[in-house]
Amino acid sequence: MNLRALQYFVKLADLKHFSNAADACFVSQPTLSTQIRKLEDELGVQLVERAPKNIMLTPVGAEIAERARLVLSDIDQIRAVARGAGDPSGGKLRLGLFPTLAPYLLPHVVPVIRNGYPLLSLHLAEEKTEDILRMLQRGELDAALLALPINGEGLEMEVLFEEPFVLAIPGDHPLRKKEQISLSDLNGNELLLLDEGHCLREHALDVCALAGANERVDFHATSMETLRQMVAANVGITLMPMLSVKPPIAKTGNLVFIPFAEPAPSRTIAMVWRSSSALSSFLRELANCFRNLPRNLLKM
Repeated sequence: MNLRALQYFVKLADLKHFSNAADACFVSQPTLSTQIRKLEDELGVQLVERAPKNIMLTPVGAEIAERARLVLSDIDQIRAVARGAGDPSGGKLRLGLFPTLAPYLLPHVVPVIRNGYPLLSLHLAEEKTEDILRMLQRGELDAALLALPINGEGLEMEVLFEEPFVLAIPGDHPLRKKEQISLSDLNGNELLLLDEGHCLREHALDVCALAGANERVDFHATSMETLRQMVAANVGITLMPMLSVKPPIAKTGNLVFIPFAEPAPSRTIAMVWRSSSALSSFLRELANCFRNLPRNLLKM
């Protein structure tokens, strides 16, 4: 049994497709298939049910895939320990972010990271919070930027910053002349929200509950940009995180952003990683690059 065969098998378990798994592993399909056959021969069990258009794991294959992920995660930790003994800032860092944060924060922090750690290879994954936590637990990510609270055992975190929400309304909305919005101004209003699975949806629902507002049930957006365009098209109003309305994000016509009066609703952004990670010291140091944002970025 060798690590390469386990890597191929785990990728096949994830993608359920021999050709796609081979492409993801940068090998030919016959090479991947041969290695998995050898793994089955070594273990004396069938791991995969093969059909022309349907690849499934056998029950024992599914269990072995989960254990193989743990093995590969431990191998990554061994490599991380070796990097940590030298200079972790000169290695690879796999960082996960969620979609309503990544495109708005990264333009401000990636140049800072490149200047401070020119040899660091930053690999970014943009996924929903639930998927990021799963990838983190499996060892597929080294760290993640997430909005608190999160449900995950064996994790450490560094709080980075508090990001306020603003109210996004069409240019002719009755609230457009207000310099600040209070929660009571939202009483009885319906807000456009994101689909299930987005943490921003949960934060917005919390605000709705406090303000006596409701969600608009006949429309759910799949992205922040869809929400932005729907508000501009006079479909409704919504909450948006402060970073999503700041440059370099281009201005949208017929769209007004109004800050909330204190105490303003907000979300807490933190860097999260496994407690067992050999990169813990470096990640705490790196957190400062995400923490030290220009002050005007989080204010209107």
